[in-house]
Amino acid sequence: MDDRNSSPTTTAGGGDSGERIKLNVGGKLFETTVSTLRSGGPDSLLFALSNRPAHDAVFIDRDPEIFSILLSLLRSNRLPSTAKGFSNQELIDEALYFGIESQLKAALAPIPFNGIGASLFTTVKPSSDGVVSDFNAIDSDGSLWMAHGGQISVYDWNLTHTATVRTHFDFIDSVKRIRPEIAAVGSSNASGLHIFNMADGRRIHSVDWVDPSDVRIYKARVHAIADSEDSVFASYDCQHGENCILMIDKSTMKISSEFGRMSGSSTKQQVPSKLKYISDIGLLFGSSVTSGPFGCSGYIRLWDPRTQNVVWEANEPGSGRSSRFGDSFAAADVDLDELLLFKVCSTSGDVGMADLRKLSDDPWIYLKEKNPSMRSARGISIGSFVLHCYRKQVLVGSDGELEVWSRVEGNGNSEEIAVEDLYRRNYVDKVEDSERGVIKKIEGGWDRLFVTREDVEGIET
Repeated sequence: MDDRNSSPTTTAGGGDSGERIKLNVGGKLFETTVSTLRSGGPDSLLFALSNRPAHDAVFIDRDPEIFSILLSLLRSNRLPSTAKGFSNQELIDEALYFGIESQLKAALAPIPFNGIGASLFTTVKPSSDGVVSDFNAIDSDGSLWMAHGGQISVYDWNLTHTATVRTHFDFIDSVKRIRPEIAAVGSSNASGLHIFNMADGRRIHSVDWVDPSDVRIYKARVHAIADSEDSVFASYDCQHGENCILMIDKSTMKISSEFGRMSGSSTKQQVPSKLKYISDIGLLFGSSVTSGPFGCSGYIRLWDPRTQNVVWEANEPGSGRSSRFGDSFAAADVDLDELLLFKVCSTSGDVGMADLRKLSDDPWIYLKEKNPSMRSARGISIGSFVLHCYRKQVLVGSDGELEVWSRVEGNGNSEEIAVEDLYRRNYVDKVEDSERGVIKKIEGGWDRLFVTREDVEGIET
């Protein structure tokens, strides 16, 4: 018998990936290849069905219209136009059932983040206590962990609300995801660093700074949180100004070491209000800035957690050219991709840059804007500054305005150009955007940028 023209409709495990297979989804018949089903990955339901020997179509009691969209996604790695007829959540629910959420996530991902081309997409607002006091954007998927009032809410990569936990705090100043489903939380109104399991809402650990030999060390409050692969770093201060940084082991939540203890009697000894771990060189960045009638003052320090020593610091106002006397910095941050340190000056708004691999007493160079229209676009804004580095871009919030310095890539003669000329400035927002309120925090996650404003509900995305 000649069966060369026959086409099998099913395959057993190990069969030809080009063989066809039939599926009956919600009463509608689909015919595809084994290779298409297996492109969903070995852990997906569709991969399992491709290994199932059967003479008749396998029946799956799901929505056939959405399955048609997901099948098209597996064939072409992009969503068809018919996907617009369904909400993202409807697509996600079906993708989760079939085990192909990662493919859908890639198809729904925004374009690679570019500050110059960024625009307001949506505002994520919690259902209660809508003013966000702090948040943590997750770099890997753009999900959000936000503190509002005494609550912590989690929004997944689709910015869909997944959990809210009510803590014992009335107000939360710092929140940081340190492990999947685990948040580290601190408040200036209550002592200790507290660890919450977002899956069940339980507080599972508390870490206090105590010193039996010093009666001044009690009821220490947390002001900033950072983490590395195996440790959590938290800056604490007490009512009399004594402060330090504790390094806490993630696996045991026990204190590994204490370093950076200061008396807090002057600006140069105040508690760090910002921490960031630089994994490539194993150093912890910390900074503190205060603003008063005579301007801003503060410090930037780099600690080696292994030795507990300060390996470099800058104090402003200070002496020498590096301090730009009369124009001390108002905010600072680290570009983890380029290993560069940035600061924004409090009077001029100029952005200074220093190479972390070549630090000295005077490491600063200042970015130059060659476009005259950009230099005079909005004038000089003297006020509240926020600075954040993300994806080789430097984002500066000046009162309500948001600007970006982007690195120029692909220039064949870049080695002949001064490093301060490799950045170009543009405004991310429109004039009407800047009127919504003073920017309090900027943070990037995935291909998104998140911004909060003073006394304004929600997080701008």
